Amino acid sequence: MLTLLAFLFTLGVLITLHEYGHYRVAVACGVKVLRFSIGFGRPIFSWRAAQPRAGQDTEFVIGLIPLGGYVQMLDESDGEVAAADLPAAFNRQPLRSRIAIVAAGPLANLLLAIVLLSGLAWWGQWENKAVLAMPAADSLAQRAGLQSGDQVLRAIREGHDPKEVVSYEDLRWWLLQQGQEGGQITLEVSARSDQETRDVTLDFSQMTQPVDEPAWWRELGLQGPWTAPVLGELVAGGVAQQAGLRRGDQVLKIQGRTVQDAQHLRALIRQSVQGEASATGHQVWEVSRRGQFGVLLIEVQPRRVQVEGQVIGRVDAMIGEAPAKVWVQQDFVGGWVKGAQRTWELSWLTLRTLGKMLIGEASLRHLSGPLTMAEYAGKSAQLGLAAFLNYLALVSISLGVLNLLPVPVLDGGHLMYYLWEGLTRKRPSLAWTVGLQRLGTAFVLLLMALALRNDLLRWLEGG
Repeated sequence: MLTLLAFLFTLGVLITLHEYGHYRVAVACGVKVLRFSIGFGRPIFSWRAAQPRAGQDTEFVIGLIPLGGYVQMLDESDGEVAAADLPAAFNRQPLRSRIAIVAAGPLANLLLAIVLLSGLAWWGQWENKAVLAMPAADSLAQRAGLQSGDQVLRAIREGHDPKEVVSYEDLRWWLLQQGQEGGQITLEVSARSDQETRDVTLDFSQMTQPVDEPAWWRELGLQGPWTAPVLGELVAGGVAQQAGLRRGDQVLKIQGRTVQDAQHLRALIRQSVQGEASATGHQVWEVSRRGQFGVLLIEVQPRRVQVEGQVIGRVDAMIGEAPAKVWVQQDFVGGWVKGAQRTWELSWLTLRTLGKMLIGEASLRHLSGPLTMAEYAGKSAQLGLAAFLNYLALVSISLGVLNLLPVPVLDGGHLMYYLWEGLTRKRPSLAWTVGLQRLGTAFVLLLMALALRNDLLRWLEGG
């Protein structure tokens, strides 16, 4: 139920704001608005303002199908218009007014994203400290010399101002942007046991995976923020409990090998069914237990399980504790700057990804439809208000960017007509616009079908 409510709220807010952008600018330009509809199909609720604006008598409608909306304006292309109303017809407006009316919808979505992201920056939130877990074996990060417990202080690209890294999430986002650009970047880091700093260079030209694929992060090798190798909840009757391990135990060594962090502990357990450890049938763990002096030696025999065609070890226990946190909050000006900057970066990332999908450099599986949207709406709502507002901002950016694409039937398609009119001083012919509208409709329906197919495939794979 929460997922459905969160999804409907998201659609309601974003569609209403988008259409209100069109409506408000149309009224400001003197265009008569006949209907403001949220949703399509049979109206389930409608009303008119008790005291309408001068020259307006708009019908406000809630439609049965909540997957869009529209603002119907007086226009001679839709039928005969009374002579007295001709000055209020959309098609009679100067070019600049028509551009402003059409662009107002997607710009309203982008403005909402700026406001939401700025608000989150002012509000502040706890984020993971930029202390790194052990990099994946044979990854770019490991080859560059990053180690477990390294704290990233600054990130540098030649020709740009150094960036102060405030959190792990901040670092991850910055790396994603730099991965799009390629080339080399430098991280200034300090080890947990050393106050001195050192520089580590990452050369993205060595990466073979596309930056928008999950495999890119695996090849980069950053596996999350550092957490201590401590056991969490144990499965009743599982391997860890039978071996005598307890919740809160910190694993110091396995088979004499020092355990660097929780990520390293997971890797050692997964690999325990291979090689010599598998032959002996057990591992010797050196464990520090709270409230108990000295080191405990405990024999553990991980069980073999098969995951995605690979045999790995499991001990039936949660691994790791919560990573160290840092409070991240911006002042008034800094919040606006961060909100606008993040909206621009996400908009550009969306455009780049769409462009790569069109030329075959990115998978079409990135397209998501209503099922995935609903799933993430529910998940973000469960995580709290900040997570849901961040999700709302992301979807609002996607809606704004997609509507600005130069595809007939979308707002960007109409802006494309106006660009032609501005350059040639002539409006496109009716035959051209009708033909392009049909092509645009077919293209949008194809994208919707593909997005729904991706949703169903994700659902089937997850099930």
